[in-house]
Amino acid sequence: QVQLVESGGGLVQAGGSLRLSCAASGRTFSTLAMAWFRQFPGKEREFVAAIKWSVVYILDSVKGRFTISRDNTKNTVSLQMNSLRPEDTAVYYCAADARPLGKIYPPSAGDMDYWGKGTLVTVSS
Repeated sequence: QVQLVESGGGLVQAGGSLRLSCAASGRTFSTLAMAWFRQFPGKEREFVAAIKWSVVYILDSVKGRFTISRDNTKNTVSLQMNSLRPEDTAVYYCAADARPLGKIYPPSAGDMDYWGKGTLVTVSS
């Protein structure tokens, strides 16, 4: 079992920045592929960014604005979000893939084995 706890969401004005963090416990963190997804009201969860070992995957619409990173010494993964837009408003979820070997990335939500509870990011115009 892996427990994931997100932090860092909130309200920000358009053009601003937020940093989301996710703390993982329960399994050797370095063996996990980690990802961020987001969910808009009435929509399915959408891939945002992932880091599988040292390879980074980013959704095209957030490239150049969002950065994913991980710290295997602290068992954390972060999502730095800059130049935020109102359309980035969503609930953001941290997710872990315990069996990333052989999987094609970027992942879909169905590829992930564990999820955090989510953190709301609201970008005002």
